[in-house]
Amino acid sequence: MWISERWVDYELLDCSDGERLERWGGYTLVRPDPQVIWRTPREHPGWGNPDAYYERSQTGGGRWIQSATGSMGGDGGPKTAERSTQNRGRSAAGAPANWRVSYNDLTFNVSLMNFKHTGLFPEQAVNWDYITDRISSAGRKISVLNLFAYTGGASLAAAAAGADVCHVDAARGMVARARENAKASGLDGKPIRWIVDDCAKFVQREINRGRKYDVLIMDPPSYGRGPAGEVWKLEDDLYAFLGLCAGVLSDEPLFVLINSYTTGLSPSTMAYLARSLLGGRAVADELGLPVASSGVALPCGASCRWER
Repeated sequence: MWISERWVDYELLDCSDGERLERWGGYTLVRPDPQVIWRTPREHPGWGNPDAYYERSQTGGGRWIQSATGSMGGDGGPKTAERSTQNRGRSAAGAPANWRVSYNDLTFNVSLMNFKHTGLFPEQAVNWDYITDRISSAGRKISVLNLFAYTGGASLAAAAAGADVCHVDAARGMVARARENAKASGLDGKPIRWIVDDCAKFVQREINRGRKYDVLIMDPPSYGRGPAGEVWKLEDDLYAFLGLCAGVLSDEPLFVLINSYTTGLSPSTMAYLARSLLGGRAVADELGLPVASSGVALPCGASCRWER
């Protein structure tokens, strides 16, 4: 397992019964995690007094609840009542609308976003280290294409290491957040192209233009629908998509990095797929975060690293 264990501003304090207790800078959050199927004792005091927590609704979806408001909601099931009891007589600051956390020289804006997210996946830090090491030691100028690039962790790591970066995501708001992160990290003057586009269509246009990249990074969604109703399912479509992306790799590619949060797509399958399409060698493993209370690592998706 590749474990992101160099964080200072983030810490996975504990996890139990379908939830994580996390510290993001100076604030503690409780969020759902379906992989946490164990029910270990919740002895960490943060469980009873988080600054905010995400409460799932019995009718689907959910919402963030600020502890400081005293509003515990009424549709969250037994955990709502449990947490309400725990909070009596206690005081939490409540999380602000936006705040920042840093990893090495990179700074990120985080917030309480829809569907339990904060705008950052801390387990990806181990990949940011890999990106930094490979690009900074390449001995030549490296061009990077980052697809499904979200809020830009990989793009910033690559730019900080000296690469020219093309950052592509279909969500305009996520690209805007990535640009904010670049500015917060002092990288707004670096050569980063910010593209709001469908990733497959953009790659096809780059092929038509004859543009090549030394590094390809992708974090495709598990499932999605296009504007015309077309369905994307990672297990079914990744092979063809990676085959398309091979058309933009340079004659001297440095690496390809593929991320997956789909439980049905094992690391070994990703490595076999990469080798079958690109040749070379590929290694893949789970990503993990160390749990402070137990010393074990929580699995958080997987990555495949291909090199020629």
